[in-house]
Amino acid sequence: AHRFVQEARSAAQLRSEHVAHVSDYGTLQTGEPYIVIEYLEGEDLGELLGRSGPLQIGFAVQLMQQACEAMEEAHANGIIHRDIKPQNLFLTTRRKGTPCLKVLDFGLSKVALTGEAPAGLHQTNTAAILGSPLYMSPEQMRSARGVDYRSDIWSLGATLYELLCGQPPFPSDSLMDLCVKLANERPRPLRQLRPEVPPGLEWAVLRCLEADPAARFQSVAEFSAALAPFAAHSSPAPVAYGAAPGAAAAPPQAVAAAVSNDRFANTGNATPSA
Repeated sequence: AHRFVQEARSAAQLRSEHVAHVSDYGTLQTGEPYIVIEYLEGEDLGELLGRSGPLQIGFAVQLMQQACEAMEEAHANGIIHRDIKPQNLFLTTRRKGTPCLKVLDFGLSKVALTGEAPAGLHQTNTAAILGSPLYMSPEQMRSARGVDYRSDIWSLGATLYELLCGQPPFPSDSLMDLCVKLANERPRPLRQLRPEVPPGLEWAVLRCLEADPAARFQSVAEFSAALAPFAAHSSPAPVAYGAAPGAAAAPPQAVAAAVSNDRFANTGNATPSA
């Protein structure tokens, strides 16, 4: 219940179109908390990666810039997300059919929580570790209480890394394995996994993943500006959205149409305003 209310309070402060809007929250007479969130249709980027594999370079960059816009407002309001990952970035469409990313789940922002241990490294652990380990900065792995906005920048970079190459920067089989890698290794260069990634884009992503927060971008606006030259990059993804392996990748406009028409009409996949 505490996390539920925390998410409502945090998200209600934000007005960006790239945050799921909260219109009301409170407690019922029975004592149960409630939250009223805008109704979204689409799927999160974790689901999209599972269906399509790595995204088109330009499309992945555009989505990340939208996430940066949301987080720029959050940071300006003193809110650190602490759990940015593909599963908390939701792809929907505007009325005109263009892709629109929504940042979800501000339930870990600003406060420490208690709860059950996670089932896996992609899931949020609200017990000893706050966040999802594969996308957490080294300093957040050590202590969630003392992190600042640069930890979110790490998580944004880790997410974009996976959108581009299909795996997180430090693939691991266990939490201990991940901790050892974070302490002793650097991420594998993106261009080794996907040679068509522009060198400047690889540099921007890897700068987010510097172990020293002072070596990273110092704001999400700075990161977004570094991404801007690559938003129109037309290199196709290895696998098209919703297509069989080997099929030609669709442009972002076609991806938006697929999300808007096929995905909603056939599967009805949606996140309710519970």
